Amino acid sequence: MINRIRDIRRQKAMTLAEVAAACDPPTTAQTIGRLETGMRNLSLVWMNRIGAALGVDPELLVKGDESDQAKVVAVLTEAGAEALPAPRDAILPTDLGGGEAPLVCVAIEAAQGEYRAGDQLWLRQHPPENAAQLINRDVLAPRAGGRFAFGRLIDRRDALVALLPPGSGQRQIVIDGPAWLAVAEMLVRKL
Repeated sequence: MINRIRDIRRQKAMTLAEVAAACDPPTTAQTIGRLETGMRNLSLVWMNRIGAALGVDPELLVKGDESDQAKVVAVLTEAGAEALPAPRDAILPTDLGGGEAPLVCVAIEAAQGEYRAGDQLWLRQHPPENAAQLINRDVLAPRAGGRFAFGRLIDRRDALVALLPPGSGQRQIVIDGPAWLAVAEMLVRKL
């Protein structure tokens, strides 16, 4: 198995010391460096600790020799597209449970406001008491009977939250005490 710690750490713009400090319990930058280079055995315990520190599923830290992982081959800067010195693995968000809130995905089947048919919208769940921090963000909220509401969070009063669905002429939806709110984090759109 090939170790991907360095690639993921660099993509997240973290130093060895930052990853070491984020581990629970904290460790040293030297230990993380040895694990990255294979000078130290990457056990399941280390995979879990480093995965949590990097905010990724521990499975992403290793890959087989014949991986067909998507690659980041260039970056788009103010000067235009620039090639990377070497391609790196593209890391998609994952549901970590535990320390970081879980992700959910909404598949857009019909155009709604700024969203197009075929889009995927990735959202991160938050407890309803965080609603004040999510004002003016697109959120998904569970409703009674296994239904959902989606729209811009426009108001919160006590346990009530008000959403304005995308598109013109829509009426606000008021939900009393949703179990959670999931805020939009990433839009995946096919070209």
